[in-house]
Amino acid sequence: MARFAANLTYLFTELPMLQRFAAARRAGFDGVEILFPYDLPAKELIAAAQESSLRFVLMNTPPPNWAGGPRGFAAEPGNETRFRSDFDRALRYAEALQVAHLHVMAGKAEGPKARETLLRNLEWACARAPEMSLTLEPMNSSDMPGYFLDSFDLASEIIDEIDQPNLGLQFDVYQAHMIHGDVIHTWERHARNTHHIQIAGCPGRHEPRAGEINYAGFFRAVDAAGFRGWVGAEYTPRTSTEAGLRWLRSA
Repeated sequence: MARFAANLTYLFTELPMLQRFAAARRAGFDGVEILFPYDLPAKELIAAAQESSLRFVLMNTPPPNWAGGPRGFAAEPGNETRFRSDFDRALRYAEALQVAHLHVMAGKAEGPKARETLLRNLEWACARAPEMSLTLEPMNSSDMPGYFLDSFDLASEIIDEIDQPNLGLQFDVYQAHMIHGDVIHTWERHARNTHHIQIAGCPGRHEPRAGEINYAGFFRAVDAAGFRGWVGAEYTPRTSTEAGLRWLRSA
């Protein structure tokens, strides 16, 4: 049975960040994700998680400015030095918070040179952080035009080529639906590489219940594959977070 983590960047935003931990625990979550925790001191985040007995599950490598800025540098030729600097910064935070997975963002790029750059950077990152699970998340071109990792096939191809146990797939179900359409078939093709799952409904990236994605069927496929990792709830609530948590209580 998978364990659920609340993405506190999206959920419980009615509250200040440090108060969202207790709200997540009361709602029934066992872990938390924060996309970019760098603006808060690690010791405050650690204390908030410990007080609520929550595990830090996921964070992202840091972009310089998320609001309109680049979505990472891992695949961008010429930005290798910046990628390594950002990765080391992220790794310090991730190790302090004892995060389960660190999502390495590829950035906007295209062509063979970008692929080569991504491979080199990921090989370096895997060697730099051998005890940390590093994840790659494909992103659809409608929401993230120009993002290099725009298919699950490409992400798995990269993971297979690097062939390191600490590099895996971040299987975002919303992204799988937007990119490939058939979520269950996509899962069955890529479950072997998956380190982490994220969920959201479609359309709108709201609660993972009514909508185009068959979540009951998806979770049956997840159980059949023997996945025992974390499932991150990364969605925008339609109204308040609490009002939309029926899916969690029936999971």
